Amino acid sequence: MSNPHFVIRDKCPVCASDSLRTIYQSPFNEPPIRDYLEEFYSPTGGVEFEYLEKAIYFLFECNICGLIFQKEIPNDNLMERLYEYWIEPHKVFNQQQKKNGLGLYSYYAQEIIQIIAYFEEAPSSLCFLDFGMGWGKWALMAKAFGCDSYGSELSKERIEYAKSNGVKVVSWMEIPQHQFDFINTEQVFEHIPQPLQTLRHLKNALKPNGILKISVPIANDIERRLKTMDWKAPKGTRDSLNPVAPLEHINFFRRKSLLKMASIAGMEEVLISIKRRYQYTTRWRGMKRIAKNVLLPVYHNILKRRNCSFFRKV
Repeated sequence: MSNPHFVIRDKCPVCASDSLRTIYQSPFNEPPIRDYLEEFYSPTGGVEFEYLEKAIYFLFECNICGLIFQKEIPNDNLMERLYEYWIEPHKVFNQQQKKNGLGLYSYYAQEIIQIIAYFEEAPSSLCFLDFGMGWGKWALMAKAFGCDSYGSELSKERIEYAKSNGVKVVSWMEIPQHQFDFINTEQVFEHIPQPLQTLRHLKNALKPNGILKISVPIANDIERRLKTMDWKAPKGTRDSLNPVAPLEHINFFRRKSLLKMASIAGMEEVLISIKRRYQYTTRWRGMKRIAKNVLLPVYHNILKRRNCSFFRKV
């Protein structure tokens, strides 16, 4: 590979194994990947394809921990180009403002209530960090409940917006200087080039009894989707390949991948009890929502089919 805008990962970024198998490969600058990228990014800014010359979309699967990951990934400069220009912040913000309704904020509130209940302490005594906070809306909700609320983010536009709304922002280097009761990582680890190192870094910022949440895209039928390989399937549909989206979703975690990464980092899974989940569930509008509320705690704690897990230091 001779594209200077990419770096190569030739070992599993979770367990460092070099026992890998190639699932799929196709040049970024040729169909079907080029067509996918053009359609996906045109509403938010558009792709500068000159940055993708000679780069290849490689999907590897680790034979040890089951992680599926992209071999060739954007370097720091291209990552910044991607998230600041191809995904133009103001366009995305306006789109999200129209899309995000009461359900999203109700979900944030419910989750934060359940986490506060887990600690059995007054909200004002708790310190939370939203790592990869985006526009800071989760952190703002935690602040509204009285928690000492911090956020961390790379995008300058999003940082300024969060600051203007009262969120305390910390840089990557500043994170271990704090001690948090809870660290939220919502749809973040699938984007991170070095997920194990990142988890270790965040672990150092946890209080002795603190917990960290990792929530990543779920696709329990990923094997079927990868056999179908339908790049035209819209996001959210049965055949969607968004969980392994080129350039952005550079890691796809199976549950065993998350547990392996946590174990290597010196962490173990912890569960928020089903009783607490039911006790502090607040979203009951509609039969579909009621059914989900009844089933989700079972999925989380018993069937363990959700890619959302909580971890604490061993």
